[in-house]
Amino acid sequence: MVLDLSYSAGHMRPVEIKHQPERSVTFLGSPSIVRLPDGALLVTHDYFGTGCPRNHEDEESLTSVYRSEDDGATWSNVTHLMNAYWSSLFVHGGAVYLLGVSQQYGSIVIRRSDDGGFRWTHPKDAASGLLFPGGPFREAPNYHCAPVAVLEHEGRIYKAFEDCDPCVWGTGFRSCVVSAPVDADLLRAGSWRMSNKLPFTPAWTPAAWGPVTQPGWREGNVVAAPDGQLWNVLTFEARPLAHDTAAMVRIDGAGERVSFDPGANPDPAAPGGAGGFVPFPGAKAKFTLRRDPVTGVYLTIANAVTDPAWLTARWQATQPPGEGLHKHPRQRNVAWLCASDDLVRWRTVQRLLYDDSGLLPDDSLRLTGFQYVDWQIDGDDLIYVARTAFRGARNFHDSNRILFCRAPAFRALLAAGGPAG
Repeated sequence: MVLDLSYSAGHMRPVEIKHQPERSVTFLGSPSIVRLPDGALLVTHDYFGTGCPRNHEDEESLTSVYRSEDDGATWSNVTHLMNAYWSSLFVHGGAVYLLGVSQQYGSIVIRRSDDGGFRWTHPKDAASGLLFPGGPFREAPNYHCAPVAVLEHEGRIYKAFEDCDPCVWGTGFRSCVVSAPVDADLLRAGSWRMSNKLPFTPAWTPAAWGPVTQPGWREGNVVAAPDGQLWNVLTFEARPLAHDTAAMVRIDGAGERVSFDPGANPDPAAPGGAGGFVPFPGAKAKFTLRRDPVTGVYLTIANAVTDPAWLTARWQATQPPGEGLHKHPRQRNVAWLCASDDLVRWRTVQRLLYDDSGLLPDDSLRLTGFQYVDWQIDGDDLIYVARTAFRGARNFHDSNRILFCRAPAFRALLAAGGPAG
């Protein structure tokens, strides 16, 4: 099926990989995409919502796998994986891996497929992919992550996770990083190390923000700065913070230690180099962050706020009386290509997906979302998948579609510049 929605001129019309009927009260989340050594494309996504499949602990835990043999024009559902959630696809050593957690707030697990995604290993123990066991239902550790980049850097493979302890969404997330040597058996738990787990301290929020509640970070991306320093760049929210701000957690000791300096100078040329809080378009929702090896530019596809003043006014007008700072001001009905030369100073380059269904702005904000985008560089193009709430979704968050899209010749967009971030 081809959707009739707006996308930037010259870009391939989005292709619908999966649609979920509203009556199922099941929603589609956490898409990931990769180009396989055999030339096919592979996509995964999971399910959430009160009607979705659940495991023996009553937790969301199912992932579906899709292949395309024709560069994304058509897709086939080739298998399902139980106890795989919030997971990232990556290719290593000729095989494809899926690294994530076993369920919502579960164990850290990894799977390998040697036949292009049709069959997968099962993480039953420490020799077969069960890397860091989680606790029983909502007892720590409660591992959490998102389908973000898996980074190879100076002989090690890295990915960001969080331990939600106590298991309270938002404030409970403790940032950490797992890593392994590139030549290790990635299915063996002994190949991997975990850093310390770093909680966000509310006192770190800048006084200039004014009063905020529920500050917290999650869904980090491990990335190497131009000088080689490793950082974990995390989604960050605090109610009612309207502007987009990410948190940069420093990674040292080849993944052994993480630390955060809330007062760090955001100038990457400053002594010690960046860190702390940085302006980042779309930092209120999960983003995937990678560096283009050709231009050296850092890229993401994110939900940058189109008009912060309007969004703040709309947020203030919809707060329930007497409930204080109840909601986050969010906008996910536009997906932007964003870029940075130094990992700190970001700019929006071009709208990639947006809603021109005819909904009024307030209704579009409430009902439409192109979000949690994962992407890869595919030659001169960007290929990406979006968790999408569009035409029939009950709200912007409860996504009813997974879309595949292509942005051709993306480096020409970077050379042409774009609107300010």
